[in-house]
Amino acid sequence: MILNVLILVLIVVCQGSCSSDPLVNTTLGTYRGSILRNTFQKTIFSFRGIKYAEAPIDKLRFKSPVPVKKHLEIYNATEDKPLCPQPTDDPISEDCLYLNVYTSELPKDGKIHKKAVIVFLHAGGYYSGTGRSNILGPQYFLNQDIVLVTLNYRLGTLGFLSTGDKEATGNYGLKDQVAALKWVRSNIEYFGGDKNCITLFGYSAGAMSVNLHLMSPMSKGLFHRAIIGSLSSLGQLPIGRSQLELAKRQARLVGCPDDTSKNIVDCLRGKSAMDLGNSLDNMFEFLNDPVLIWKPVIEEDYGQERFLTDHPIKLVLDGKFQNIPILSGITSDEFGFRGLDLELNANMFEKLDKEWEKYAPIIFLYERHTDRSKEISKGLRSFYFGDKKLDNSTSIPLTQIYNEGLTGFATNRAVKILSEKSSQEVYYYRFSYRGKYSHYTSSTSNTTAYGPVHHDDLIYLFYISVLFPEFKKTDNDFRTVQKLTTMWANFAKTGKPIPRTCGRLDYVQWEPFNLATQKYMDIGNTLKLKQRLYSERYAVWEKLFPISRYNETENISY
Repeated sequence: MILNVLILVLIVVCQGSCSSDPLVNTTLGTYRGSILRNTFQKTIFSFRGIKYAEAPIDKLRFKSPVPVKKHLEIYNATEDKPLCPQPTDDPISEDCLYLNVYTSELPKDGKIHKKAVIVFLHAGGYYSGTGRSNILGPQYFLNQDIVLVTLNYRLGTLGFLSTGDKEATGNYGLKDQVAALKWVRSNIEYFGGDKNCITLFGYSAGAMSVNLHLMSPMSKGLFHRAIIGSLSSLGQLPIGRSQLELAKRQARLVGCPDDTSKNIVDCLRGKSAMDLGNSLDNMFEFLNDPVLIWKPVIEEDYGQERFLTDHPIKLVLDGKFQNIPILSGITSDEFGFRGLDLELNANMFEKLDKEWEKYAPIIFLYERHTDRSKEISKGLRSFYFGDKKLDNSTSIPLTQIYNEGLTGFATNRAVKILSEKSSQEVYYYRFSYRGKYSHYTSSTSNTTAYGPVHHDDLIYLFYISVLFPEFKKTDNDFRTVQKLTTMWANFAKTGKPIPRTCGRLDYVQWEPFNLATQKYMDIGNTLKLKQRLYSERYAVWEKLFPISRYNETENISY
């Protein structure tokens, strides 16, 4: 009782002066945070490196996460924790299941505030990325009246090893995300958040994850709105019941046997996390492709709690998904830069031209080694390039097929299917604002920046301090920061990105997407409501990857 009183006093003192580290008392124990400030000099209470599950090491490797235990001493949540194992110069550790919580206001005098919560799942192809504050800084989002949570989850082999049997059922990284969401539901009110108003926001692989959480029985009721940025699980990507061949490749790379599932898993369990993480570069098959190596799988029932019980498209068609508001979209130039880079590598460019049927499925993420795969490859080549040889004259269609194949088609199909099957509103956008900074600078164009490419919209939602300076209020780009964070926060609070027209948001109304009008918001220098985004190009993909296949009763080769 005395300890609780002291903790409450310390919290009240920090609320008044902000000169002391903030303390938050939860059912799991007490957390000590730190103070950050943004360009408005707004106080941000930061709690970084909070363990949400036990370290997935030793016997817990290739197992579902175990909920974190209560701690008796004050937990130091003032610094980021290491990344999950991946090729990087930053600190890594297999003990990496941590999250960060940011809020501009803590509960005071026993009163619990209830701010909308945004939980962000990072990008990185399921083999890289982090929730650390130097990549996902809260300085922009916390201009809005929300609570922000970022997190790490297991990646690569450690997060997605699947042998198609009980030895390794897969989806461990996705189950980590579920464990983090459960931690948020149980504890976020102590940080000023509303456990009944949680928006799950993911980007790229994180967006694919959000899409899967919509239909996972493990995630039901853990969030109330979804933001799906620049990818989905409802496109052409094969999602099967095993990744045994990939497991065998990983085994051989680190000197393990590849004869049986048990021998593979037993041996990999004994290898260092660093060896597994650093072997990634040898898993690519064509330059840096495929952009997704390890993927989610449909789990058979071996007595474990299953994250994914069937193909996600079939689950949506059957109505087996959470019926909640959705906001989804892409950037205007996404992965088009990969086409430009390919042109600079004459040998690989020629190899793709001559062996299109071999390499196109690897790059553009569809089934391989089947007659149908050959027909798809022929159809894509015919539409984008006709009978032309791939060379510098095909730059525009090359960037387009990279855009559609890696993110655009999957996102567009998700918006279409979900808007048709859901009773809740689905909002669609294209981010076309070209600012001062980009994740890609083209050496083949006359401009200094190419884009906006994949990730470029995140520049205006998070302070990415390792790459870009913090925007000042006087910067032209800061207007986009205000617009984007306002719309995303509005959606988290109300389920609508623009609840009412206002000058700050260009006096526009954002109509939900439906199949009849297919409206989307173009987010450029100004906001403009448009319709039928890239409809001619997406129609080609829809024809080559028909939805009707997922209604068939025979066994489909996903």
